[in-house]
Amino acid sequence: MSLHDAAVAAARFGLGARSNELRMIAGDPRGWVTRQFGAGVGGAEILADVPSGADRLRETVGALQALRDDPDARQQVRRMARQMLTDDIGRRVSQAIVTETPVLERLVQFWSNHFTVSALRPQVVGVVLPYELEAIRPHVLGRFRTLLGAAIRHPAMLLYLDNAQSVGPNSVFGRRRERGLNENLARELLELHTLGVDGGYGQDDVGALARILTGWSIARPAEANPGTFRFRPFVHEPGDKTLLGQRIAEAGEAEGEAALDLLARHPSTARHLAGKLARHFADDDPPVALVDRLAAAYRENDGDLSAMYAVLVDAPEVWDRPLTKVRTPNDLVLAAGRALDVRDPEPVAGSLYLMGQVPFTAPSPAGWPDRAGDWIGPEAMLQRADWAMAVGRRVGRGLRPTDLLERTVGPMADPQARFLVDGAPSPADGIALVLMSPAFQRR
Repeated sequence: MSLHDAAVAAARFGLGARSNELRMIAGDPRGWVTRQFGAGVGGAEILADVPSGADRLRETVGALQALRDDPDARQQVRRMARQMLTDDIGRRVSQAIVTETPVLERLVQFWSNHFTVSALRPQVVGVVLPYELEAIRPHVLGRFRTLLGAAIRHPAMLLYLDNAQSVGPNSVFGRRRERGLNENLARELLELHTLGVDGGYGQDDVGALARILTGWSIARPAEANPGTFRFRPFVHEPGDKTLLGQRIAEAGEAEGEAALDLLARHPSTARHLAGKLARHFADDDPPVALVDRLAAAYRENDGDLSAMYAVLVDAPEVWDRPLTKVRTPNDLVLAAGRALDVRDPEPVAGSLYLMGQVPFTAPSPAGWPDRAGDWIGPEAMLQRADWAMAVGRRVGRGLRPTDLLERTVGPMADPQARFLVDGAPSPADGIALVLMSPAFQRR
């Protein structure tokens, strides 16, 4: 039995240990991780009643149309969308706290961040959680190409990065209306989602991919299946294109699928994804050997993400070097919620607002950063201390801080942390010291 490895599994692969969970994990920490891959990604009852993205888009557009003669219509719709977002944040937080498969929840959040769609763009406020449920969650254990296609084709992504408004200059519509090409999706698809910033592409490739993706749009209210993906031939740029030195023959919608095939198979994509996974699960500056093994697993298994996860589970760099990662505010607050068995998502979500990492509101298409330097500074540490004291005051009665320390990070806690927690002047202070201890602040 290894409580040390159990703590690594719970914190690094999962979202933090719940009450008495470490002893259960300790019997087989690696098995606890890998069994969750076999559990699948369904069964999230808290998320079962979330409307589809198409329904949410129809609701928003319908509200605008119903109120089109009201000068305050846009404000009313915005209030409705903000309430949707607030409710969705609560659902996501609750799911992460109560889940029996926290490894899968971490993977969902990792890939949702990789394929960021942020509610800071008003057009997508109501569809960020449906996007995660439809495009990300079902595919995190499969092949990257499937996940890639689901994310890029989703209406939330097409709205967020403006592809629904992109028009081929030489298309039927483009020649009539002189509407322009939008390169946002193409650029982020190359730089963030697949090849990486140093992946060997140039501006000509961005332009070619943008032309390839013209016509990838969303069905309007008067069309069949409104709010879902729709290809529009009359705005698609005609002719063959060249992407990364490869000819993409004119084929309408199929050109985009061929481009995604090419990008998913590219060695730079393997390297880019390997680096991000290694950084998330091992170290801000991950060992080159681990990145090499992850990239090889991707190439040798046709982009099977589970093959990459298997490398991570077997990697000594993950298990033998604990506490190398600083918990982001999201990780920190969810770990506290799990440790304290919080059932009300409102104070958890409030904590995330306080510390600047509100779910679904990443500041750019690059998503939330994953390095300590982006989250640790004098002001950030003061915010964390204030938060820890507030949590201590809220839950201090009837809870022994030393028990909390042992059942969450016990084997990782250093002697000084144990001494301080044991000698805390009050339960509230003791709980705050647990939450601010290096073993709880890191994973």
